[in-house]
Amino acid sequence: MKPTLPVAALFAILPVSLRAQSFSTPASSEPAAMAALAREVLAAQPSVEGEVALNTRFRLQLAAQDYPAALETMKTLRALRKGDEPTRATATRQHELYARTRLLEAAGKAPEAALNEAFVAMARDLDDPAVYQFSVALRGNVEGARQQVEKIREELKGKTQLDLSEALKLLAAYQTLATVDRLLPKAAALMAEEEGWRYVIDEDARIRTQDGATICAVVVRPRKTAKLPTAFEFTIYANESNRGEAIHSAANGFVGVVANSRGKRNSPDAIEPYEHDGADAAATIAWIARQPWSDGQVGMYGGSYDGFTQWAAAKHRPKALKAIMPSVPVAPGVGTPMEGGVFLNSFYKWIPYVTHTKLLDETDYNDWKRWNGLDWAWFESGRPYRELPDEDGHPNPLWLRWLSHPTYDRYWQVMIPYGKEFADLNIPVLTTTGYFDGCSISALYYFTEHTTRRKGAEHYFVIGPYDHIGGQRRSQDVVQGYAIDPAARIDIEALRYQWLNHVLRGGPKPALLKDRVNYQVMGADTWKHSPTVAAMANGSRIFHLDPASENGMHRLSPTTPAKGTTLPLKVDLAERKTLSFGGPAMIQDKEIDTSNGLAFASAPLTEPLEVSGCFSGRLAFVTNKKDVDLSLQLYEQTADGRCLFLSHLLTRASLLRDRQRRQLLTPGKLQTLAFSSERLTSRRLAAGSRVVFLLSVPKQPRAQVNYGTGKDVSVESIADAGEPLQITLRGVNYLRLPIFK
Repeated sequence: MKPTLPVAALFAILPVSLRAQSFSTPASSEPAAMAALAREVLAAQPSVEGEVALNTRFRLQLAAQDYPAALETMKTLRALRKGDEPTRATATRQHELYARTRLLEAAGKAPEAALNEAFVAMARDLDDPAVYQFSVALRGNVEGARQQVEKIREELKGKTQLDLSEALKLLAAYQTLATVDRLLPKAAALMAEEEGWRYVIDEDARIRTQDGATICAVVVRPRKTAKLPTAFEFTIYANESNRGEAIHSAANGFVGVVANSRGKRNSPDAIEPYEHDGADAAATIAWIARQPWSDGQVGMYGGSYDGFTQWAAAKHRPKALKAIMPSVPVAPGVGTPMEGGVFLNSFYKWIPYVTHTKLLDETDYNDWKRWNGLDWAWFESGRPYRELPDEDGHPNPLWLRWLSHPTYDRYWQVMIPYGKEFADLNIPVLTTTGYFDGCSISALYYFTEHTTRRKGAEHYFVIGPYDHIGGQRRSQDVVQGYAIDPAARIDIEALRYQWLNHVLRGGPKPALLKDRVNYQVMGADTWKHSPTVAAMANGSRIFHLDPASENGMHRLSPTTPAKGTTLPLKVDLAERKTLSFGGPAMIQDKEIDTSNGLAFASAPLTEPLEVSGCFSGRLAFVTNKKDVDLSLQLYEQTADGRCLFLSHLLTRASLLRDRQRRQLLTPGKLQTLAFSSERLTSRRLAAGSRVVFLLSVPKQPRAQVNYGTGKDVSVESIADAGEPLQITLRGVNYLRLPIFK
């Protein structure tokens, strides 16, 4: 699947002569004014070819109110997409319906009759998967679209002329508003009727668990009598999308079941994330297998929390569970709500999001002003981390419960397979994640535990340059400033049904799964396939951390520094102005923030270098504290100075050897710690690029601050900071990169 490019990318493909032109700023956002701007841009646009340019032209023609021309462009676009049309036309179907409706109105049809006729004409000839994509196109937020137009107008306030990027941005937002304002909610109601005659839909199935709790589920099945396998998602995210997900599965020939965690939707029970999902999902699977429409086979899917629920269910080994596909899965106690033992504030606000209401508290969760204010108020106050709810003014007992389990103890271990339990899991597994996914640590943990403890486990792993959304839905062409290779563009949702068809119906194995580990090599525009993570590389390159400086950074040297060489780092943990966030804001940026850290750069590479796997190394140092949190970051700095973030490790030094048991440091004594990033990367570094390694101490308002006393970090306060943290590198310190020659 090739998603529509963002405005910046659309602008980049147009001729320089067109980019240089300017256009009159419309006096208002009224249709006539915006149509005039669209016609002005179209008049300057040369003839276009290719999907991206045609899609841009289609949107401009809509804004210009030239609906016949827009529909002709759509025909050309559809022919170009050929058999890939259903999954690549989500946004354009929405606008096509708008164009058809406007044409019928122009021919004298009343507005409601025009919409009905246009909808029927589009839906009539579509198969179930295409109708599902059409339904996705009819989801929207009129008020949100209106606010986006107002925001852009405010940004352009006072400008009499617009450059092309500004004009396209304004017109895209305007046309989205015009489309959703005209179509919703009536078009969504028409789609619900369409779905009603295609499927049997039960939006409130109730399942009783062994301990008497109630699980609510949406069940959707094709209107056929044959028994079918079930595509099952178990989620805490109870909202209107649950129905759509179940329909998506039914559109692909399965019974679609989406069940919610206990306490959600119409369940009267308490909402307690993570703690009951494994047993409850297993009970739901048993219920599914007993239904007359079930053929006794259940395959699970879903991302993030819903990736966790699959592993939680598998721990109970329900008989009917035949396969799972966890995407960007959470592993509680490993990558959530802490990373490397460091608790993250993002999970604090997640708790009220899923527990305040029977559905989701979107208003509170999206109140960025409130959450940013809380982070900074706590950080600047220097209060203990356990007092975050007091600073917030709202109780958060689950957060305090989590904080009372700062290591990977039994509380976390009972939630998912642990230790030898992985050896008992004999069902096929497909894990998907991304190099830039916050849950990639968890995904790799599950894969490593399963394949290590169960020899011959049928477990496939797919990873590429995706973030948390792209790794479970569809790839984005640009991820936080980084334009991915064309080969990396994939549709994880399409892969889902290929996988379920393979494992539940004996269909062909998805073509991408050529070996256990399937990874996209960034910069090489290719996929590679390996039997193990270790086999992604056939060698390694060691860079020593050399105190010698050059161009503002220390050296990554192929040789060991002279004996007795030291390198100090001093961080005042009580000071609140110099921040270090433990990672960049953008994947690709102009510079690296080296605050509270030591940066090391290699000499320019004389030839391309493929780095594939997990970076690792050794730190030997003396510190004046009993503990310290560390952020280790890996970058490629290209010859023109751009910095591409490749991987990182955030860890508490006392938990680096064993996440189950804290081992404090001895102040003044030489410490030696081996490290491994726990995050995969694969990148073909270009000749002329430098490898950059950053060692820093995180100090920021969105995570715990480890003051190094050795006490529970959650009870430490700024009063425990004492003298500034001092770390002095001594002896042999190095970075090892896994490489493929």
